[in-house]
Amino acid sequence: MRTGYATCAQAHSAGRKRRSGPHVGSGTMEGVVAAGANAHADTGTESRSRGPGCSLRHFACEQNLLSRPDGSASFLQGDTSVLAGVYGPAEVKVSKEIFNKATLEVILRPKIGLPGVAEKNRERMIRNTCEAVVLGALHPRTSITVVLQIVSDAGSLLACCLNAACMALVDAGVPMRALFCGVTCALDSDGTLVLDPTAKQEKEARAVLTFALDSVDRKLLMSTTKGLYSDAELQQCLAAAQTASQHVFRFYRDSLLRRYSKS
Repeated sequence: MRTGYATCAQAHSAGRKRRSGPHVGSGTMEGVVAAGANAHADTGTESRSRGPGCSLRHFACEQNLLSRPDGSASFLQGDTSVLAGVYGPAEVKVSKEIFNKATLEVILRPKIGLPGVAEKNRERMIRNTCEAVVLGALHPRTSITVVLQIVSDAGSLLACCLNAACMALVDAGVPMRALFCGVTCALDSDGTLVLDPTAKQEKEARAVLTFALDSVDRKLLMSTTKGLYSDAELQQCLAAAQTASQHVFRFYRDSLLRRYSKS
């Protein structure tokens, strides 16, 4: 099942400059690249044309496309594509066992080569986001593993990884207090805000900010930033991300409705 969606949100910027930094709030998969490539073939409803810096790119999602994981999803944002598989709740090693909740692990694999510092940093941020919503206390002394395979990176990669992880957790039936999504914002040299930037826009941007938000109160679960920005610009990017998250969650809902409404 594949669907598509797009939206538009705008913001402006001004104020005192601020340096970036990360901010955090409260197995193998066979046929990964081939399955991820298949998600490009049929993306359902086409999105509107992308406006000048004010719209999310086209979305597409396919769930339950891998047989070995307990849940899986391929998520596409523009030309950025990530495949996710969830294993568990399952037996956990004694050394990693937590007596009152599940042990949650995230593994991020690059398109080619071995994981580096960037992948390990993204793993930590995705894990912290998942731990904020997964009800691990319902499955103590077990392991929940999220494996993410990068199929293509054309910008806003961390946001796409978060969205793929969420849809895979839903497909696996892992209990969560809320859904979550990732939204990336970029600020160019003249302060114009761009939602869901491409790799080229990220490279040319003065600052790039990624937020993870929940579906209940649009509460900030995690944020990470790179570059220079003001306090006012940070708040405006967060407001734009919260607005855009409504459309991401609507895409989740439409995608799930289409899947489970099939006879």
